[in-house]
Amino acid sequence: MSRISTRVCLGILAGCWLAAYAAAEAPRVLPAGQLPHDRRLGPLITLNGYFPFTPPASKKEWQQRAAQLRRQVMVAAGVWPMPVKTPSHPVIHGKVDRPEYTVEKVYFESYPGFYVTGNLYRPKGRTGKLPAVLSPHGHWSNGRFYDAGLKEVRKQIVQGAERFEVGGRYPMQARCVQLARMGCVVFHYDMVGYADSQQLPHGERSGKIASQPGKWGFFSPQAEARLQTIFGLQGYDSICALDFLSGLPDVDPQRIAVTGASGGGTQTFLLCAMDPRPAVAFPAVMVSTAMQGGCTCENGSCLRIGTGNVELAGLFAPKPLGMTAADDWTKQIATKGLPQLKQLYSLFAAPELVMAKPLLQFPHNYNYVSRAVMYAWLNKHLKLGLPEPIVEEDFRPLSVAEMSVWDKQHPAPPSGPAFEQALLQRITAGTRRQIDSLTPTDAVSLQTYRRIVGGAVQVMVGRRLPDSAELKVADAQAEDLGSYRMTRFLLRYPTRGEELPVIRLDPKTWNHRVVIWVDRLGKQGMFDPSGSLRTGVQTLLTNGFAVLSADLFEQGEFTKDGKPVAKQRMGKKARKAPLPYAGIVFGYNLPLFSQRVDDLLSLVAYARSDKSAAAGTTAAAPIQVDMVGLHGAGHWVAAARAIAGGAIDRAALDTAGFRYANLTSIDDPDFLPGGAKYGDVPGMIALSAPHPLWLSGEGSSPPAPVSEAYRAAGSLKNLNVWRGKSEEQEPAAVEWLIKIAR
Repeated sequence: MSRISTRVCLGILAGCWLAAYAAAEAPRVLPAGQLPHDRRLGPLITLNGYFPFTPPASKKEWQQRAAQLRRQVMVAAGVWPMPVKTPSHPVIHGKVDRPEYTVEKVYFESYPGFYVTGNLYRPKGRTGKLPAVLSPHGHWSNGRFYDAGLKEVRKQIVQGAERFEVGGRYPMQARCVQLARMGCVVFHYDMVGYADSQQLPHGERSGKIASQPGKWGFFSPQAEARLQTIFGLQGYDSICALDFLSGLPDVDPQRIAVTGASGGGTQTFLLCAMDPRPAVAFPAVMVSTAMQGGCTCENGSCLRIGTGNVELAGLFAPKPLGMTAADDWTKQIATKGLPQLKQLYSLFAAPELVMAKPLLQFPHNYNYVSRAVMYAWLNKHLKLGLPEPIVEEDFRPLSVAEMSVWDKQHPAPPSGPAFEQALLQRITAGTRRQIDSLTPTDAVSLQTYRRIVGGAVQVMVGRRLPDSAELKVADAQAEDLGSYRMTRFLLRYPTRGEELPVIRLDPKTWNHRVVIWVDRLGKQGMFDPSGSLRTGVQTLLTNGFAVLSADLFEQGEFTKDGKPVAKQRMGKKARKAPLPYAGIVFGYNLPLFSQRVDDLLSLVAYARSDKSAAAGTTAAAPIQVDMVGLHGAGHWVAAARAIAGGAIDRAALDTAGFRYANLTSIDDPDFLPGGAKYGDVPGMIALSAPHPLWLSGEGSSPPAPVSEAYRAAGSLKNLNVWRGKSEEQEPAAVEWLIKIAR
């Protein structure tokens, strides 16, 4: 059965055919009412999905994959590149003396004016450089100050989960005390919004979020456009906590372990993914192929696109990685997760260096039994040399007053919405200076710019240029229209489950050049409102160019009414919030902008291949592929060119002054997490250097990163800035393509 929905009587002249389409939509590829068979039209991925890990076949393959994943995590956390470290001004005070160890109060600045708070446990009677443990706490009530209560702990003692009332009531303190008794220096620090860290609240915001130019808070579109998240702030706090701990005079920086449970387990393996310094890791009751972390502090845009916690934990390979599981989302770790991690570690001839102990008789926990597994793991791999089994003993707990870092001599710092907004402005200013400093001045700095900014754009777009062998042309229907030939077909990307409705127009005499026409309306953009071919498209055909266009995701045949969507899908809303948290949605699903850019990359890969010759023409594959993005599509082309590089020989684009920083809602179809951070649209355009570029919409002169990138590449002649009237834009862009192709 034909996939074409509309048939017309063809005349001898192409004009007769075009008249038949007057006042009609662009020719369809699929029957009317039928949507493409595209996986992306299905349900959004959520944190409660299934996230299996397939180990690579070789060590080299993993090393390449690991480098990409580390960059992905760091981009998501807002630390790509790592922020310029500022003086932390650490304060250590209020020592509490116990027979075998001491406990001190600590606070220091991660960002200027924002404080990391915690307690420092030190063993007594030890000399030289000591091993150390960084200890994030997770989502237990009050965190570092947690008290399970007498009733609960007695129940746990009966169940065999705890040994002593004190250890059961204060399990956070218990592990720090025991590790100090084992000879380790321990820093137990607060998550944002817990215990002494009260400058910012933790988790979802049910109230109004500040969202104005120059005055925004976390969870706002402005913050998300700059990858400013509680998840990222907490991750940077962990990095700074590691700085603090490793810099202590009594700590051996080569023997540092990290351990936490639940949300503290998430912090453990994500810190170890971003920072190479930890030597041993023990994320308890968190790593699994099931639920990935339910708090906003565990989720950030870009973080788990194409990956999951098992693979992220595997970034620690081949260093010692220990885990526990409980009767929760981790309960299948022995069969789903651990075997794959063993296989990964085997690539390094070290399968014994990864371990997971299922303790399914207990619910979600970091109880005495689980802690005992951790003590043995750290004893072995920190080379503590203690006889085993290591038995946790009773201890005298600290009161909240003895733990709290704030007192009359050390008053709590400012907090509240005004502080939050000021903090984000300081972070924004620092990021701007850092990115501006990357503006290339020569070939070497241009490579650095491409590595940092280009690397971030690749993470945000989510894909490289596909291998054309992965693409399939299906249901091709060719029609001879006199002067031209039209072919309608589906371009499939089977491994991705994607399917694009495509139209290709070929002149009878082809110059072996293809122009990909990109428009807000999809392939409809090749036609004017009357249904005739646009003048620019006609001019290209007359001059021997083939013209290719497609309905990108959520355009044209992807929608029931044929119109591009006004808002992108966001899934289930959070409690009392108008929209879900961006990191919950875009941490698992690419934003619509990125999916459309990915579709453009598929078109480029197709156009450069022999498949493009098969779509209605017997000529050889093209020797040149160009892309035009006008009428509101210039920023898509800028991003596609940033990824594809020279695979797009020439690009003509109009930005119309578009900026990601100006978007006011995360469900805007063009919203891109991180889009404003790396120089916004000009930062992407700069990645086009040294390839020929026709640029409009940026005023009388190109933005600094664009001109400087082309100058650094020695190719200013390839940068063509158009300053004419908007109505003259299309013919000017087309004329440039024709002229430069001659």
